[in-house]
Amino acid sequence: MSLYGAMFAGVSGLSAQSQALGMISDNIANVNTVGYKGVAARFSTLVTQAATTTNYTPGGVRSSPYSFVDRQGLLQGSASATDLAIAGKGFFVVHESATNALGSDYLYTRAGSFNPDEDGNLVNAAGFFLQGYDIRNSAAPTSASTLSGLETVNVANLSGSASATSSLELALNLPSTAANGDAHSVTVQIFDSLGNAHDMAIVFTKAATNSWTWAAQDPTLSGATSGTAAGAGTITFNGDGTPATITGTGTLAVSAWTTGATNSTLALDLGTVGDSDGVTQFAGNFTIANITQDGVRFGSFTGVSIDEDGIVTAVFDNGQRQDIYQLPIAQFRNPNGLEAHDGNAYLASNTSGNFQLNLANTGGAGSVVPSALENSTVDLAEEFTKMIVTQRAYSANARVITTADDMLEELIRIKR
Repeated sequence: MSLYGAMFAGVSGLSAQSQALGMISDNIANVNTVGYKGVAARFSTLVTQAATTTNYTPGGVRSSPYSFVDRQGLLQGSASATDLAIAGKGFFVVHESATNALGSDYLYTRAGSFNPDEDGNLVNAAGFFLQGYDIRNSAAPTSASTLSGLETVNVANLSGSASATSSLELALNLPSTAANGDAHSVTVQIFDSLGNAHDMAIVFTKAATNSWTWAAQDPTLSGATSGTAAGAGTITFNGDGTPATITGTGTLAVSAWTTGATNSTLALDLGTVGDSDGVTQFAGNFTIANITQDGVRFGSFTGVSIDEDGIVTAVFDNGQRQDIYQLPIAQFRNPNGLEAHDGNAYLASNTSGNFQLNLANTGGAGSVVPSALENSTVDLAEEFTKMIVTQRAYSANARVITTADDMLEELIRIKR
């Protein structure tokens, strides 16, 4: 009977609009949720096949949720170095357990509000642990279709180290007007294997026109400008002030450190023959343009930095930096088909297709944006407009039911 069909169609309308209101309420509730993707109701007809073409049998409507997971949210800057966002396609890989224990799941999220927990594991506000490749001993795979090799990113127990000086570069000018026998000295700070600083004097003495000798003094004689030479040689110059020959450079041997450090050798670079990139001889004063050495004192861990390629780097107060992890970006053929999970995360599903792990900026994956968070994609103005339309649609469906009820009551009165 069409009256009953109309009533049931109205009931289906009430149910569909109720679900739509539930989606709107979820969107509004998550307007400030980091990385949240809005959900919208998709309506489709329910058709009841009529017995003849002259009769119409009402069917109704049903609604189903559709998540706009692939929609990019606005990025907002953050003061935390471990807050992360993705500009472009893809998801961070997270795990429910810090130890990737059996029985817990790998999940995928755009909510990058990560902070170290009491054990140094990077965990987001929902309690999911960030996954990455440990690159201290080997490079991360560019692309992978399995989750093997991933582990929780941990920034605890990172100790610094010292580094002995192994190379030394000098760029300076020796005055062409100097008299034979004139000497000029430069004192360079170098480091032994324990990170102790030592002063090494290098003395340049004019021997003849366009000819100088140099001698690097033993740095174990602290502050000395003479003593046992760690290395020595000569430099002759062209008429244009560039070196014509440089002898004696190469490996300087330093032994008998009083600090207990191991013996050191360092390569001294005084420039290139025929070029002005090192020691030169021009008119004017003795001037030092540049001193570069690669040794460092012992450094303490001060924090981490993360670049757009997803490389997590430990930073030490002596200037050293160590790459420790690289974050993969998970991609899906149909990200809108992912299964929603608590904590603003997603599970892979048959609809989403299999994941592919790519490094950031590789294979279509987006880039990692450090010190930033992705805002919710919810537009409040749009949601309130939808709410008004949904409310009116719900009222209209309710009116269909009351009207059908009035018509049935009128039908019953015919008998009286």
